[in-house]
Amino acid sequence: MMTLYYAGPSPFARKVLVAAHELGIQSQINPVVASVSPVGQNPAVASANPLAKIPTLVLENGQALFDSRVIVDYFDSLTDRCLVPESGPARWRVLTEQAQADGMADASLLARYESALRPEALRWSEWETGQMDKVHRSLDAFEASARSAGDDLTIADIAVGSALGYLDFRFAELDWRKDHPGLAAFYAALSYRPSWIATDPKS
Repeated sequence: MMTLYYAGPSPFARKVLVAAHELGIQSQINPVVASVSPVGQNPAVASANPLAKIPTLVLENGQALFDSRVIVDYFDSLTDRCLVPESGPARWRVLTEQAQADGMADASLLARYESALRPEALRWSEWETGQMDKVHRSLDAFEASARSAGDDLTIADIAVGSALGYLDFRFAELDWRKDHPGLAAFYAALSYRPSWIATDPKS
């Protein structure tokens, strides 16, 4: 059985877990909660991943895979259904949207670290503002594109949903739904999927 080191609040870990459920391989994974931070390391994670970051997937043969995009790509190789189109313009669109969603999640994490982990006397407000500007631009860009939460779900859809879920979890005051009704409708539909319910960090 594969071992997945993860933390529930992580948007990247959630993306991987949702992908596993959507592909029907969740029973092949042993999820292990692991606490990590930029200023500390988890010995178990660090022994598998020199970057000491989550998610990290350890295969049965001991090989470790990371980051989330590599893990999802591996999951795709295990099933007939692919979360990334195999070729053509759709493939590059999905991969680019996944990168943008991951970038939005990463900017959110960096802003969170700045306000929650860095000592108050050392905080850089312009840095935090710059990260949140990336979030707002990404929200606007995703709002302008059509998105479905049906059975044709792609890894881009999962990545966008994971980033939005993290905003709800850590930046509830942002109220991103107010100016992004299309994204709000997409996220509401996504929230009814079994894969989303099963990976809810609050459950």
